Amino acid sequence: MKTDSTRPANGQVLFGGEAWFDPIEAGVRGRIRSFIETMLEEELAATLGRGRYERGEGQGHRHGRRERQLLGSFGPLTVGVPRARLVETDGSTQEWRSAALPRYARMTRQVEALIAGAYLAGTNTRRVKRALEALFRGAVGKDVVSRTWRKVKSDWDAWNKRDLAREDVVRLILDGTVVRVRLDRKATAISLLVVLGVRRDGQKVLLAVKNMGGESEAAWRGVLDDLVARGLRSPEFLVIDGAAGLERALAALWPDVPTQRCTVHKHRNLLAHAPDALHDEISADYTDMVYAGTAKEIEVRRRAFLRKWRLKCRAVADSLEEAGERLFTFTRLPESQWKSARTTNAIERLHEEFKRRIKTQTVLPSAETAAMLFWALLASGQITMRKVDGWQSLAEKPTEQTMIDLAA
Repeated sequence: MKTDSTRPANGQVLFGGEAWFDPIEAGVRGRIRSFIETMLEEELAATLGRGRYERGEGQGHRHGRRERQLLGSFGPLTVGVPRARLVETDGSTQEWRSAALPRYARMTRQVEALIAGAYLAGTNTRRVKRALEALFRGAVGKDVVSRTWRKVKSDWDAWNKRDLAREDVVRLILDGTVVRVRLDRKATAISLLVVLGVRRDGQKVLLAVKNMGGESEAAWRGVLDDLVARGLRSPEFLVIDGAAGLERALAALWPDVPTQRCTVHKHRNLLAHAPDALHDEISADYTDMVYAGTAKEIEVRRRAFLRKWRLKCRAVADSLEEAGERLFTFTRLPESQWKSARTTNAIERLHEEFKRRIKTQTVLPSAETAAMLFWALLASGQITMRKVDGWQSLAEKPTEQTMIDLAA
């Protein structure tokens, strides 16, 4: 006798009737309300200096509870929020406000990020509502989606206008990536120009992401001029991919700032000048040179690389010489920073993660949506950035010149 593999062992149909009820989900959600209310009670007790039903001198007094509707990844809940009046130093009182559950908050940030992410990915309000209806048990309607989208859009606009004068940025990493968007009803390739800053404490911070038609000097100058207009101070070090337009824009704006050309991009460029049969050998020689332990070793191996490849494949040697000292600017920094200063990998990893998130969509709905989605993945915490390697020595300024002799 044949068995029906579409039915669970207990005989319930998976997508019908009681099969939708999950006792584990129900049990977890049933405890969430108690957890939230306990957390709010503890927050208030810490503010007042005493627990519920306890007497003593404090900074105010309780006066009942009120119910709040809250939507989280756990679904919709009604929670009881304690109320209290706090006494100020001048004798006046004011209503206590929870930091964990801000005033007017009706959903958690994770839900806002989920709704915004679905919308940014090109789904309209009706489709978002249908997609999330089962997960949130009908609590997400078109008005909720529209309200969340307006909030994200206002946050995005504010982020693009924020003052940068207080950002203690010592290093900039700049690179662009190409994405396909719908423009005038046609799939069109555009460039997202990304500027990443490194603060003096080593923390990376996204400074700009702009959609442009390409990576020309004018496009990059537009991005950089906007940053300067909002108060960004001149950095102490630059890391770039080697694009000609970007180099010209930086040379016009900050001609005296040390600039490092990404060694990974240069590696790819060298390989493009040689037949496939030589790629492994070029890679081995190049890696030995760039990742040598000291500036003196880099100098020796660079000269050996040029001597060898001038004879074996002249175009490879010429390409290396074309990069000049900008390929080795990292040697002007303390050796603890070399790993983070040699490449634009910090941005490349963001590009890869961004494209991994959008790979199911061959075309994004608009150019602005592409830039917003890149920003939103970082702003919502879905993508995080750690401190750069060697951040402890970022206070040390670069030396006046590279530590290797380029004469060959």
